[in-house]
Amino acid sequence: MFLAIDWKKILNDIIHWISTSGVKLLIGFIVLLIVFKMINIISKRIKRRLENKHVDRTIVEVTNSILRKGLKIIALIVFLGYVGIDTAAVGSIIGAIGVAIGLAVQGSLSNFAGGIVILVMRPFKLGDYIVAQDVEGTVEEIKTFYTTLVTADNKVVMLPNGTLANDIIINLTRKNIRRVDNSFQIAYQEDVEKAKKIMLEICEQQSLILKDPEVAIRLFYQESGIELSLRTWVKTDDYWDVYYYLNEAVKLAFDKHHIQLSYHRLSVQIENSKHEE
Repeated sequence: MFLAIDWKKILNDIIHWISTSGVKLLIGFIVLLIVFKMINIISKRIKRRLENKHVDRTIVEVTNSILRKGLKIIALIVFLGYVGIDTAAVGSIIGAIGVAIGLAVQGSLSNFAGGIVILVMRPFKLGDYIVAQDVEGTVEEIKTFYTTLVTADNKVVMLPNGTLANDIIINLTRKNIRRVDNSFQIAYQEDVEKAKKIMLEICEQQSLILKDPEVAIRLFYQESGIELSLRTWVKTDDYWDVYYYLNEAVKLAFDKHHIQLSYHRLSVQIENSKHEE
């Protein structure tokens, strides 16, 4: 036996819901979209103003992200309360879910804390070239849980902030100038003073090498030859250009002046022994 369906009553219920809760929900949703749009506009203006005041890029990006997301969360909670959803109950559910997620993602919480430490201590900023966790590259993004580096060969590496904040970080671009170290090992029989003179002349011809601090050459005795450590100072942006230039220029000059670079050698002496019976 089939139950009779009162279509008239269902239609009246739908019309009543649309005229009361439906309209309220629609108005609330439209207002929520408008508020989200206004939040985006406000956050962009604040970001632009901070940039005009030359505030550090890292602080600008993080402040903008926290402000935008925080205001949207507040607006969403207000919207839920407006349409009649018990926000206290929602808060309790979110809290319980948060505890469960927190237990499951303790590593992520560590990364969050590491992100705060990096933001406050500022061991590096956006655009810096750093070495950390056996990886080196330019800092492209500093987010809540991860820091993104771009390597010299354009690979994207994401480092967890938790381990990054507790690891050794080498910032290669924090200072305006850097020392370039090039080592050349010549044979013991070569003229050391002649080799040093050639190296200094090459440095004088390179305009990217700074005059102060002065160029220095240090001598070390190695097993297979004499090591000449050439130490020059350059602007940080010119580091690699000068490093590779000196490697090539000194080698070509040594070849031109017949100065032999040393290398490891192994001498083997074979002796014939006679055994008397």
